[in-house]
Amino acid sequence: MARIHNLGFPRMGRQRQLKFALENYWRGEQPEQALLDQAKSIRHDNWECQAACDLVPVGEFSLYDHVLDMSFLLGNVPERFKLADSELDQYFRAARGRSAGDEQQSGVAAGEMTKWFDTNYHYIVPELSLATTFELRPEGLITQIEEAKARGLKPKPVIIGPVSYLWLCKTKDYSSRLALLHNLLPVYRELFALLENHGVQWVQVDEPILVHDINEHWKSALEKSYHSLKTKSLQVLLTTYFGSLQDNLQLACRLPVAGLHLDAIRARDEVQKVIDWLPAHKFLSLGVIDGRNIWKNDLNATLDWLEPIAEQLGERIWLAPSCSLLHVPVDLETEQKLHPEIRNWLSFALQKLAELQILKTALNQGRDAVRAALEDNKAAMASRRSSSKVCNPLVQAAVAKISPLLGKRSSAYAHRAAKQKALLGLPDFPTTTIGSFPQTAEIRRLRRAFKNKELDKASYLQAMRAEISRSVEQQEALGIDVLVHGEPERNDMVEYFGEQLKGFAFSENGWVQSYGSRCVKPPIIYGDISRSEAMTVEWIRFAQGLTEKPMKGMLTGPVTILNWSFVRDDQPREKTCYQLALAVREEVQDLERAGVAIIQIDEAALREGLPLRKSQWQHYLKWAVESFRICANGVRDETQIHTHMCYSEFNDIIEAIARMDADVITIETSRSQMELLDVFEDYNYPNDIGPGVYDIHSPNIPTVEQMVSLMQQAAERIPRERLWVNPDCGLKTRRWEEVLPALKNMVAAAQQLRASVA
Repeated sequence: MARIHNLGFPRMGRQRQLKFALENYWRGEQPEQALLDQAKSIRHDNWECQAACDLVPVGEFSLYDHVLDMSFLLGNVPERFKLADSELDQYFRAARGRSAGDEQQSGVAAGEMTKWFDTNYHYIVPELSLATTFELRPEGLITQIEEAKARGLKPKPVIIGPVSYLWLCKTKDYSSRLALLHNLLPVYRELFALLENHGVQWVQVDEPILVHDINEHWKSALEKSYHSLKTKSLQVLLTTYFGSLQDNLQLACRLPVAGLHLDAIRARDEVQKVIDWLPAHKFLSLGVIDGRNIWKNDLNATLDWLEPIAEQLGERIWLAPSCSLLHVPVDLETEQKLHPEIRNWLSFALQKLAELQILKTALNQGRDAVRAALEDNKAAMASRRSSSKVCNPLVQAAVAKISPLLGKRSSAYAHRAAKQKALLGLPDFPTTTIGSFPQTAEIRRLRRAFKNKELDKASYLQAMRAEISRSVEQQEALGIDVLVHGEPERNDMVEYFGEQLKGFAFSENGWVQSYGSRCVKPPIIYGDISRSEAMTVEWIRFAQGLTEKPMKGMLTGPVTILNWSFVRDDQPREKTCYQLALAVREEVQDLERAGVAIIQIDEAALREGLPLRKSQWQHYLKWAVESFRICANGVRDETQIHTHMCYSEFNDIIEAIARMDADVITIETSRSQMELLDVFEDYNYPNDIGPGVYDIHSPNIPTVEQMVSLMQQAAERIPRERLWVNPDCGLKTRRWEEVLPALKNMVAAAQQLRASVA
């Protein structure tokens, strides 16, 4: 009899209740208990949604980040956070530099943040040092286990495995993360013993390190860890996701655990190999439903390959999503404005669990038991394959005609830079921002009223232009050198462009957590992509008319639009990216014709899309860099092209970034204290670079001295004449009360730097 389980569920709640509770708490508008009560309510609702599963995940719910939760569970809390009065205050100081009640204080440096493998989810990087100690703090997890049991559920605690936890860490003054394994394993043994005492039968231990290229030291650490963690009655489900096991397959199969989970969406061709290697007493969990995308599963096709496997494994087979459902929206039933045909192709978290139930019933009772559901699914698959909405022959013909000349700039960077310097007349250490300014409640209200036809177009344009004027005035008053229009008209840096391109659909409530309380609503790419009219030109033209200073045209690049959307799965990703590149190229050329001298094409997600296996990097980077060059390089030498990347490790792909040949690149470096610039000690990056000096994901306001220090560190690696001064990222999530003093300090820092080299 096949069983089903889930690896994790979206945390924010059906209506993003946790987001609003968190932000109210941080502002001091509600007490701690109200936040905890709301979190408990969401957890219980999540469990109710998963009640049909044979095992229900517990402990993957988080107030901010599950990796940070693991650090606190293990007692790995850096000293600077321990000064807070309560554990919750410590937690939020680690996450964002401040907790509730100290919003008016200077705060502390938040934990570094980066992307969770190849997703758009950001986690707080655990820190290790010579002083690191581990001490079990199990109260929160045990509370959730008892809550689930009280509701009649079979809880399956979810934790990050010891080796993947160390893999995710960064060391400040310690030579090897693995050197701390012998200190860490006793805490895991203590945790496992505690789970046994509380009647837990299964624990899900996530070791996504197994889908990476790892050396023998890390492989040995996995062997050592799981031999050390063997227990009498607690059964371990070793969980992998986001990729294939490849050379780690035999290792994963022989580790002394009760079961293994394989991502059968991304590693379908390894399923039979795992069955062949897995000992006969072990369970195999197959991730047969895509936890990363929103398309319906072809249930009939899945059963075709799954039925022989189920026959072979018998009661040893479990079914699950490929990974946690954290990466998809909660419920398709709330979407009433999607085109009915497109809506019928989709599946959100709740629907994916229903698909699992159908597969379980079909395997255990035969297909006739779910015949109606299978016929409905078959019709949806046929509808999508034959729909006229999907294919545009003109777009496909344009992609087929792409040649290397489209991605080639007329002149080399040095020649372009001289022309741009003469045209723009910028000082040393020029200052700019990344694009967006605070999205106030009033801005959001106006956009919502216009979308709902409660505000006419003329009134909407007048209101947005007033906001743009405000942003320009503030920047001029601050003395910023290259201005932006502030983007008040944009709901999201991807959704805004998707709404103006053909081939996209949009949900009303399809929110997905990006980090903390920050949620995004990814567009859905269902068909071939094309642009029918200019998307940004009039806004930028209006803003440029307000100032004599250069005004940047702001665009989102094709790779980022691709990686931050739910992408169609019926053609290679690179083909969709080339379609996006051609559309963005048209916008770039329209901006140049409108007299815009600086155009920024954000590729924040370039590193995020990098495959986890190095053997696949070259193919991805080839089409990703080509896509950027296609959209960016059809301009004159005098037009300065910027790009922006944030919250990722760039050192290992610096040559590919250089091949993008943007005149200026801005990147996040403040949380890492310029650590990301270490690569420039050995690699002579040829173009201009703006290392971020203002961590916009924290409410802390950096001082002039802090910013000067960061730029001085940058100047040790990069010639000062090629350095820009800017924040880490856009400012839409911050408040004006934070932004203005921070930018004032940033400009003062640039002035101090100029004076020091005059």
